[in-house]
Amino acid sequence: MTGWWFPAIGRGRVAALRLIAYVFIPFDVLVTTSWVGRHGDVGVALYRPLVLDRLLHLPVPTPTVVTSVRLALLLATAAALAAGFSRSDRAVRASGVTVAALYLWWMLIAMSFGKVDHDRFGFLLLLFVLPTVGVARLGDRTPSAAAGWAVRMVQVGAVATYFLAAWAKLRIGGWGWVNGATLAWAIVRRGTWFSHWMLRVPWFLRALQWLMVIGELSSPLLFAVRRQRTLVAIVVGLFVFHILTFAAISIIFLPHLVALTSFLPLEDVGLRFGRADLRQRPRSADGRLLRS
Repeated sequence: MTGWWFPAIGRGRVAALRLIAYVFIPFDVLVTTSWVGRHGDVGVALYRPLVLDRLLHLPVPTPTVVTSVRLALLLATAAALAAGFSRSDRAVRASGVTVAALYLWWMLIAMSFGKVDHDRFGFLLLLFVLPTVGVARLGDRTPSAAAGWAVRMVQVGAVATYFLAAWAKLRIGGWGWVNGATLAWAIVRRGTWFSHWMLRVPWFLRALQWLMVIGELSSPLLFAVRRQRTLVAIVVGLFVFHILTFAAISIIFLPHLVALTSFLPLEDVGLRFGRADLRQRPRSADGRLLRS
């Protein structure tokens, strides 16, 4: 079981995940969750801090606090991106921890006003485990238990997001979630030209509801897939599912999709000069780059 938690995965996958995550954060903060910035103007009447928020004694999100957190997060992300191209283990780890802490704060501000999104779990795990690996280069296939543990944690978070979502559907909505008009209600509220025709075919919507729950409950089977090509095909299929969901009801889980990329062989993606540089540099027994 220890080997399962620490698979030997190329450090290049962590480098690629780091690049994707840190490029995504500015887009997320400025576009997809720009509404969080308006929480500073809401006032304390609707503010219901989450448990972690209360444990950390974080300040009430006033306009000054929200603006400061957003600016600090963007600056820290830029620093983390720059550190990713350096050879400083300390810079990579320190900037990564800072980004993870600030993004968590940004999410606590977002979710302390009555709405908690479950698509952030895997992405938050990703941000917190990335600094544990240290320096990594794109295209580096050197096996690393540290990289394997980080990747496995993100994979578990992504799968848990699916499985626990299904459990919540059945726990809260009961069998009425799959047998009722759940998707019909969503299409009435948020539907598009792509999905309006489905309202005339209720049996099709009910079948989709069953397929969704069965698929989510079956998500742990991803860890049973041995062939890389099959795993890639399944992950691509999940991406297509989320894109079709967005086309139908205007909902997409972008942070979750970033976490899902942890299943892809991203260590094979890299620049030639980066791989050549890595081959020439000495390594320790555990695969870490030695200082020149």
